[in-house]
Formats: sequence, C-alpha cells, structure tokens
Amino acid sequence: MSAAEILEQIEHLPPAERLVVAEKVWEKYGAFDDLLPSEAELISSRLQDRRLNPDDVVSLDEVKAKLDAKYRK
Repeated sequence: MSAAEILEQIEHLPPAERLVVAEKVWEKYGAFDDLLPSEAELISSRLQDRRLNPDDVVSLDEVKAKLDAKYRK
C-alpha cells in the first residue's frame, strides 16, 4: 500500500481515530534528530491541543477552499 493510499484511508476515519494514528506515527517516527527543540516543543503542544479538542478541526477541503478564495483572484 502506498503512502497516498494510507493517507486516503486515514481521511475516512473519525477525528478521534485520526488522532490515534497521528500519535502512533509520531511516537514511532517522530523523533527526528534534525528537529530543533523549539520545533519538537511546538509539535508536542499542537498534539496536546488536538488531544484536548478532538472535534475542533477544519477539513482539508475547507482549508483548500479558503485558500483558493483568498489567493485565486
């Protein structure tokens, strides 16, 4: 299965399940040596915010629509 196929499958999961997947991927592959401490702290902070507010999300389609509306004039 390709990364694109995996990401497509993740999109169909409920928000709470997507969070579990993100956390598992981060735990397994997220400890990159080239991250600055401030970058790692930012990522951890955002994951914590996501854990506390699992339904506070904007879909990728919404983000794309807003960007298209703002920049495609």
